Amino acid sequence: MSNLFAIAYPDLATAQKVRDETIGLQKQQLIDLEDIVVVERRDDGKIKLHQAGSTTGLAAASGALWGGVIGLLFFMPFLGAAIGGATGAAVGSSTDLGVDDDFMRRVGEHLQPGNAAVFLLVRSATADKVVPALARFGGEIIQTSLSTEAEEHLREMLEAGRSA
Repeated sequence: MSNLFAIAYPDLATAQKVRDETIGLQKQQLIDLEDIVVVERRDDGKIKLHQAGSTTGLAAASGALWGGVIGLLFFMPFLGAAIGGATGAAVGSSTDLGVDDDFMRRVGEHLQPGNAAVFLLVRSATADKVVPALARFGGEIIQTSLSTEAEEHLREMLEAGRSA
């Protein structure tokens, strides 16, 4: 089961640095992310979601491949690939994996204008290495799916990481 973490930062640049650092930690196999999104509350009060990836391109490529294969059966591989790609793109653009966009927008409305938050959906992590790496950016935990006791322990680890 994945755990959700939402951490607020004073500006978009810091939140994006945290996202980049977290993706680097994933490449080192220290954290396994299901989703990571930066939510920005602009100065005009509007909420902007900065998604890490898109399912549209992957679904379009997969649809084109399968459409081409099926098209070979009917001696029309290019038509099959075109139809499959278009269908895959349509399905991919409507698919929302990870953290619910509406939930992130609702939480983002509580941020001060100009602030941002990072939403992490974490499958697993090596906490003693990940927490200190992210603690140096500061931030305030605004929501987790952890138990009260585990969340308090995380806050203590973050504070210790900031001090170190």
